[in-house]
Parts: sequence; structure tokens; C-alpha cells
Amino acid sequence: MRAVVVVFPGSNCDTDCFHVLRDVIKTPVEFVWHKEGNFPKTDLVVLPGGFSYGDYLRTGAIARFSPAMESVRRHAAEGRPVLGICNGFQILLEAGLLPGAMLRNKTLSFVCKPVWICVEDTHTPFTQKTQRGELLQIPIAHGEGNYYCDEETLKKLKDNSQIIFRYCSEKGEVGEAFNPNGSRDHIAGIVNERRNVLGMMPHPERASEAILASEDGRKIWESVCL
Repeated sequence: MRAVVVVFPGSNCDTDCFHVLRDVIKTPVEFVWHKEGNFPKTDLVVLPGGFSYGDYLRTGAIARFSPAMESVRRHAAEGRPVLGICNGFQILLEAGLLPGAMLRNKTLSFVCKPVWICVEDTHTPFTQKTQRGELLQIPIAHGEGNYYCDEETLKKLKDNSQIIFRYCSEKGEVGEAFNPNGSRDHIAGIVNERRNVLGMMPHPERASEAILASEDGRKIWESVCL
């Protein structure tokens, strides 16, 4: 397994992802600047969190035009795994690699805190080391994490089991009180129909070592890398 982490102007979680992949999971990894049209040989592409292009216009709206995104599209079309975290999720939505869109948080404020999410489906490269219904504590840090889609798209996501993570309480309860941003159907992460592209708002790289108070995010990296 080899990985690349795509770096955009404004990325601020690229080194975190690089560290977890190289030093925690022991996976060979390289940085790729967003202007690179071709990637080195790789198995996994990671689009990290941050504020690509300063989040001007809409989050991810400019980054989707970066030359590197053509390689991301080819990589995904070949059925290989792509993981978009926070801003990376937003970029995947803007690029049309995942359905739906991101709105501003329901509070209209930036939210940064640990949250609980429930694993809804394990039949993906990213969740194969988890169990259905398993609860993970992973931090969020975003101002536009309010996932939205229309009724038809939501039905399709449900019918195809494309909803992979939902916000919940530490006891697994799903409800508005445990939804930190107002996301439709409490969605915290989804995959494409082929199940090889995952977008998630929580940051698994910030919950992959004991020193960070949670190692729950490590299961996502281990699922896709080992």
C-alpha cells in the first residue's frame, strides 16, 4: 500500500495525515502539490482538511479545478480508494465525485470539538476493520459541515447503503441534540456508489494516537491501508 496526500493552498491537516500514514500506520506516503497533473504510483489518495484557497466562493469550489483533481478522478474511476476529510469532503462534493453539497453550520459558527459517530456500514475499504453500529469518538473542526441533499438523493443514499457515518451520542442515540452542524439525516460521512470514495467531516487523523485522547480514527486508516 502506498499513499499520497494532496496539498492545496490553505491545507492545514496535510502534515497530520502524512504523520499518521507514515509514522503510525507505517504506510509509504508522499505529498503531491495541487498543481501536479500526474501522481506517483499510489493506491490511496487523501484530500486533507483545511481551507483550500481560503474557502473563497464556497468551500472546495476553487480547489476542484486544480490539475491534481484530474488524477483524483482517474484514480477513483479505476476503483481505487480516495479519502476526503473535512475540506477534502467538500472538494469531493464540488468535484461531483460524491452527491450533495455543504451548507454553513446551523449555528452559523465554526465548531471544533470531539463528537461521536456511528458506523452505519462496514462494506467499504475504509470501515472493514470496524463493526456495524460501532461508536467512534473523532473531532470535527468546520464552519460549513452541514451536509445537504434533495429527497431523491437521500433516498438513493439510503437504498444503496452509502451513508457510512452518522452523528450520535456516546450511547449511540441519533437526534438533533447530537448533530453538531445540522446535517441532513445526521450524516457525517458518505461513499460513492462504487464504495471506493469516502467523504467524512470528522478528522480521523486527529484521533489516531493515545496522546490525542482517542485512537478511534486509527481504525479507518488501518481499514484502508492494511
